[in-house]
Amino acid sequence: MILIVDDDRTVRLSLGMLMRREGWESLAAANPGEALAAVREHPEIRLAIFDMNFSHSTSGEEGLELLRRVKVLRPELPVILITAWGSIPLAVEGMRMGAFDFIAKPWDNHVFCRQVRTALELTDKSLLNAPDGLSGFSCPEIIGRSRVMTELLETVARVASTDAPVLLLGENGTGKEMVAQAIHRNSRRSSGRMVTVNIGGMPQPLFESEMFGHVRGAFTGAVADRAGRFEMADGGTIFLDEVGELDLSCQVKLLRVLQQHTFERIGESKTRTSDFRVIAATNADLPRMVSERTFREDLFYRLNLITLRIPPLRERKGDMPLLVRHFAQQCAVSSGCEPPEITTDAIEYLKTLPFTGNIRELKNLVERTMLINGGTGRLDADAFRRNAMGGVELSGSYPAVTLDDMERIAIADAMRRHNGNVSHVAETLGITRQALYRKLEKYGMK
Repeated sequence: MILIVDDDRTVRLSLGMLMRREGWESLAAANPGEALAAVREHPEIRLAIFDMNFSHSTSGEEGLELLRRVKVLRPELPVILITAWGSIPLAVEGMRMGAFDFIAKPWDNHVFCRQVRTALELTDKSLLNAPDGLSGFSCPEIIGRSRVMTELLETVARVASTDAPVLLLGENGTGKEMVAQAIHRNSRRSSGRMVTVNIGGMPQPLFESEMFGHVRGAFTGAVADRAGRFEMADGGTIFLDEVGELDLSCQVKLLRVLQQHTFERIGESKTRTSDFRVIAATNADLPRMVSERTFREDLFYRLNLITLRIPPLRERKGDMPLLVRHFAQQCAVSSGCEPPEITTDAIEYLKTLPFTGNIRELKNLVERTMLINGGTGRLDADAFRRNAMGGVELSGSYPAVTLDDMERIAIADAMRRHNGNVSHVAETLGITRQALYRKLEKYGMK
């Protein structure tokens, strides 16, 4: 049952009809007193939705006081606050006090129902306490069986089936984008697109054009209509990578589209709607940025309904053997050779390295070591030691890297980037196809 609290009878009736149309039973209350009585008398209430004001005052204090008292009676009960767009700071204060989410007026019925559904799904005890959290969940590209990774993937499996916004926190190279892809692929939006946006690499003047699109002639260089990223993500997922790098002037524009799911292309007055799920990622300390006023608190709460921390490699060294052999297998396939034996002492040596670049740095080290020691069939600690620290030994001496080694690395890298397309590889390297075939034969690469 859903409790609807509003002093406006029309709002109560319209929301009640909306809930009923979606198959949810609802109960209405006209003021805080009736709302508290309903919470006491109806333990079957699973969600409360109420306005911030119940009199001529627009301070929102009545709504906040009601939230405090509801949380005393039912701490686990999710509460969605309804507020005017200009009063979002009030809703943010409510989020600090434990509100589940907020909805700004005027709302879109589809978006409203989606937020209600998400709240009900995420507080469903059968979902949160399911013992087989990974049942039916597919993420073959995420390698790891350590406790921290198993717990992470169980949580990912549970939230993937919802439409909840997810914020991925983690250092560079920990695999945040892979987790985002796993969430999308295991969601009900898997048939839609996953649109990835590198916020950190997007110049501020291009933000609106890239995200919302533009029409022909909207500005110099706009020679044709172009759909923005949010429009492209309709029916799917939008992944905002490095969201902590977003300029303050762009944050309010992002908040509006995340809140209302509407936008206008540059040069067009038509309002467009997009049904997307948002996943964001950052290696920045967003709470600190909020306190320093370099990141909007309302945007932070809109993004972090579910927050997942991706552990750095130093916290999951038990996964090192699986990761090393996985990367070696990948490199062997792309290089056309047999995967080498990775010795025990090699694994133990790798566990001693700091890997500040995390999984990405480990992958690069494995590939570099294989390519420079290509064809040996066996990689021990010394082989990795010679190629650690970007090709310089930890002792400070330099490994002997020949021109042939460098050429083989360049060819293998190009083959990997172009998926083995010989024509594209030859063009990238600036040689003929025939010359490339000779070099592939020379280095024993298929």
